[in-house]
Amino acid sequence: MDLSTGKPIEITHKKLFDEYFQKYPPENSEFTFTNLFMWRKYYNFLFMEFKEHLILFSNDYLKNRKKPINTDSKDYIYFFPPIGPNPDEIIIELFENNSNIEIHRVPEKICKKLTQNEKFNKLNMDHLKDRNNWDYVYNKEEILNLAGNKYRQNRRWLHKFLNNYNYDFKLITGDLVEKCKELQLEWCIMRACTEDESLEAEQEAIYEALDNFEALGFSGGLLCVEDKCAAYTFGEMLNDGTIVIHIEKAHAEYEGAYQAINNFFLKSCYEDAIYVNREQDLGIEGLRRAKESYKPINMIKKSIIFKT
Repeated sequence: MDLSTGKPIEITHKKLFDEYFQKYPPENSEFTFTNLFMWRKYYNFLFMEFKEHLILFSNDYLKNRKKPINTDSKDYIYFFPPIGPNPDEIIIELFENNSNIEIHRVPEKICKKLTQNEKFNKLNMDHLKDRNNWDYVYNKEEILNLAGNKYRQNRRWLHKFLNNYNYDFKLITGDLVEKCKELQLEWCIMRACTEDESLEAEQEAIYEALDNFEALGFSGGLLCVEDKCAAYTFGEMLNDGTIVIHIEKAHAEYEGAYQAINNFFLKSCYEDAIYVNREQDLGIEGLRRAKESYKPINMIKKSIIFKT
């Protein structure tokens, strides 16, 4: 595998990526073209095709953003799990030919296959659970209807919004993209994004997605109160039964706006979906509490594969 042939992700590559994801439906929230495109500059992703697999990697991420597990070296290469028929075999081959790599966001199914391979121990490979990047998966009807005692608090917030505000919900179209960007900018000012590298990077990624709304083809919703926008969200189908929510933001001024935008969007899009993947909590305490409050029915567990 010649990593020097890796190419930066561009909008024209959407068809190729979509073909892989349709043929090998993912569980990981990372694996939509929208997600990879909007975060491509943050990770400085490159990609290549190898033995019927799509390989995603970054020469820079472990230099500039995150340290490798067992070393201070800046020469380590960051990989996502290969997309294709036998990702575990490709991972083994990567470790056979490289000593300076880590594979991140590796789902449990691939980890199990790897640890059962005799080469796993021979190559001194190991895995570390990456709890901060586990995806939260919910039953769509449950978090839409919020029935029962376990959803009592979220239901109260939703009703507070519905009862207190004169609101209007619209699906995002090209002419509403600027409204979403205005709300995102206001949200970022309130959260002092310029003082938080991760929030600043997220804002840049959101703008990348919104600026390419038509070409990327995701769906979104915008919730306004009178003439002021209170919340927006966007997502798309991850696999045949699951919606993935990429972004959900609400103005702190409107109580219950987060519950409301979630409710309206799930009512309006992807009616045949059974599950909702609301991505990871990144180890942020408030975000973890919010995601746990919706009572996930499953977690997409991911690990980091590395050499000891």
